[in-house]
Amino acid sequence: MQIDGSGALVAGGASGLGEATVRALHHAGARVVIADLNHERGMSLAAELGARASFQRTDITDPVEVQGAVDLAAEAPGGLRISVCSAGLGWVERIAGKRGPHQFETFETVIRVNLIGTFNVLRLAAAAMRGNQPAPSSERGVCVNTASIAAFDGQIGQIAYAASKMAIVGMTLPAARDLASDGIRVCAIAPGTFDTPLLAGLPESARETLAEVVPFPSRLGRPEEFAALAIHMVENEMLNGEVIRLDGALRMPPR
Repeated sequence: MQIDGSGALVAGGASGLGEATVRALHHAGARVVIADLNHERGMSLAAELGARASFQRTDITDPVEVQGAVDLAAEAPGGLRISVCSAGLGWVERIAGKRGPHQFETFETVIRVNLIGTFNVLRLAAAAMRGNQPAPSSERGVCVNTASIAAFDGQIGQIAYAASKMAIVGMTLPAARDLASDGIRVCAIAPGTFDTPLLAGLPESARETLAEVVPFPSRLGRPEEFAALAIHMVENEMLNGEVIRLDGALRMPPR
């Protein structure tokens, strides 16, 4: 997929992995819609990037709000061609412990945001892409979702998060098969421990401990490295139905 001149939507694009992806796509010439709940950060990023960048406040679990962001991205001359979903949340709680069973509501919320929200972005973006004029290769669009290595190496207390991310892994291949006849590719990235706002609030000693267990390079991942892989997935036509771990060979221990 040619990025220059394409319409792109990045859900969760106001910070962290999403912000880095917005910047990379914009630098490559895309018209990018930043879809995020954080109005202040989203507007600030759009203003900084200037032309070819806009912000749309979006709750990814709300079909109406996501459709609004998709429609805005589809206003690009060639239509919406690129969708990246990096929005999500984490939660730490054991199935049962001293305080009783895992809260039903929090498990449900994590699944609703991480899985159903990602599906919501995927289905609406893909529906818009189907109306695009095909490229010479018959391609109409690319969707990149965000899983996690927790899908494979879920730690103690990550039952909700790991379940939501494994479900994203599980829907990648059938989604790619569903959309193959329309010339739309679907891939996912499963990042390890990355230097995002979520980890920025940890004490430096805790950040160093997280970095030390990564075999090589022994450091936290950089959001720009996530963005670089997302860009490659968009540009490499043979990548389809694939989930790629981006973790420096890290395999998470039980805790």
